[in-house]
Amino acid sequence: MLSIEITRECPLHCPGCYAYGSEHLGGHQTLRDLADFRGDALVQGVVDLVDKHQPLHVSLVGGEPMIRHRELSRILPALSQQERFSLVVTSGIIPIPMDWMKLPRVRVAVSVDGLPEHHNVRRHPATYEKILENIAGREVNVHWTITRPMIERAGYLEEFVAFWSARPEVDRIWVSLYSPQVGEESAEKLTWADRERIAATLPGVQKRYPKLLMSERMTRALLAPPANPDACLFAKMSNNYSADLKTRVEPCVLGGTPDCSQCGCMATTGMRFVEEIRLLGPLKAKHLVKTSVGIGLAMNRLRQSGTKPSRWKPRVPQVQDRELVQIEPVAGD
Repeated sequence: MLSIEITRECPLHCPGCYAYGSEHLGGHQTLRDLADFRGDALVQGVVDLVDKHQPLHVSLVGGEPMIRHRELSRILPALSQQERFSLVVTSGIIPIPMDWMKLPRVRVAVSVDGLPEHHNVRRHPATYEKILENIAGREVNVHWTITRPMIERAGYLEEFVAFWSARPEVDRIWVSLYSPQVGEESAEKLTWADRERIAATLPGVQKRYPKLLMSERMTRALLAPPANPDACLFAKMSNNYSADLKTRVEPCVLGGTPDCSQCGCMATTGMRFVEEIRLLGPLKAKHLVKTSVGIGLAMNRLRQSGTKPSRWKPRVPQVQDRELVQIEPVAGD
């Protein structure tokens, strides 16, 4: 799997945005410091990374990736023709091109942070009204990150799912829990009791609203996050690049020093679910993955090509600076 922050620009000012944190790229530089690309240079740069890593799945994120919608309209057909799956994760602030809906293996996920009482404050100007306008007639997934304020009111979780399930544009609703950095104390951070309450509630909601992707087996995975990056299948199987197409985001897409023991990332949860699938007798999917990773590292040493990604090295605890920096979109985009 490959994830690329294709731009450093974003018109939003979301509190707690990990991409703009001072430790997102390891503390030596920030997303704002990087040079990013546009036009032919961006298209070719993304294609080159895909050719290098040969991923089955490519996530195109930001910043706000739709700032580069013209380039994406060239990148996505190329990935589709290669029979690769691709995902664009957007705030919904810019209309999604209709032509993308015709591309095989291309998905668009719109990030929605709760009901309007929370989302419209956190993600202005990408309000509910703007999202509904920009997804009309399209087919999208909704990616919902649950934070602590959302569970303080009874019925909130089901109300959110009911609203988006009723939208004809929505194919699936994906769920993540807010994933803090090591040592973080914030209003968004969930307690373990909060996680247990969410895990107990969502399977019942899913039975009433099948668009919600959260079964009982997945909630069990939600309550068994990895202890560290080395225990995270998603971290091991993904390569993540920032906007200069060279800087790695480690140990996973969150960057910085994520508190893996409190991770609620949708991708991590999905991988925890997958790795426990039994293939033959006691053999599970995770056993094959560990063997594959071991072989890959051994081959890399033999070829003496590239350096060992920093996620395989001991990490020094970092202090997360919550002050955010934002880059405004270029006029005309």
